Amino acid sequence: MTRALLAALMLCTASSLAAQPGRPLPGPAPTVRDVAYARSDATTGQGHLLDLYLPPRATAPSPVVIFTRGSAWLADNGRQDAQALAAALHEAGYAVAGVSIRSSRQARFPAQLHDIKAAIRWLRANATKHKLDPDRIAILGESSGGWTAAMAAVTGDVPDLEGTEGTTGVSSAVQAAVAFYPPTDFLQMDAWALRPCDPAAAVGRGAFCHDAPSSPESQLVGCAIQTCKGAVQRANPIRYISRADPPIMIIHGGSDPLVPHAQGELLYQALNKACRDAVFISMPVAGHGVWNTMLSDATLATAATRRSTASAGCAVEQPKPYTPTWATIVEFLDRSLRTHR
Repeated sequence: MTRALLAALMLCTASSLAAQPGRPLPGPAPTVRDVAYARSDATTGQGHLLDLYLPPRATAPSPVVIFTRGSAWLADNGRQDAQALAAALHEAGYAVAGVSIRSSRQARFPAQLHDIKAAIRWLRANATKHKLDPDRIAILGESSGGWTAAMAAVTGDVPDLEGTEGTTGVSSAVQAAVAFYPPTDFLQMDAWALRPCDPAAAVGRGAFCHDAPSSPESQLVGCAIQTCKGAVQRANPIRYISRADPPIMIIHGGSDPLVPHAQGELLYQALNKACRDAVFISMPVAGHGVWNTMLSDATLATAATRRSTASAGCAVEQPKPYTPTWATIVEFLDRSLRTHR
């Protein structure tokens, strides 16, 4: 591929965010819907609800993958599109739980982390009822949902962030996580953006300022992020990396106009330095909001690479050309959860 063609593809992809916003992705209907995993009322909206998608031919307790969608923390619709993940994972024997957490309009951080932990605890406590395996729970999310997945993965051993929503006295640890283009270190987002930010740009236009008081990150923590760095770092998954963390896969597009590619790489490099099990798939052509096609659209896989690090011997696999598919996710989940089979 010529350099000019690659540049054109990157520009095209960077300027097109989530295709067909608002149009439901294809997939099965929930087996069980509108489950209140914590107190749910007018103040929480959808934020404390989940839908379960159970594999139709399961003969034994199923491992479950939690899905939470991105919205820049501005909406409580995290379970939207979980059916697309169920369509991809059911044949491999995985159940899917689409989970909605509260938006930043409803509550500030760490409420969002408290919510996802409450959902994890509910799934573990009710595993027998729904024929789920309580020892094989993974989480997958995209954009702000990718941040949620990463935060859940690295804080299973952080009591101060457990919260008291819903079921308590049950572990909120997950055994694997997949984060598509996750925000991580909010303080570095503007510095690594594809284009200099425009203070007048609206969120979703691709060049808004993450440091602005009105940015999604500032709204999440409740202050302009560069003015309250201590509070912001509490929402940085890198801060919590420890030996207790499960394997984490990060998938990030190099043409992402909203969450800079460096955000995913910062998390991977921190996991690498800590000798944790991690995989980083970099896709130079892919933009934002395309998690459901990153693993099926060959165009988005142009020039993609895969690298990894392992806790065993702190081994490192250098970047290699790689074409990710849904089998990539299934193989990662199978490998990460195998000790619990």
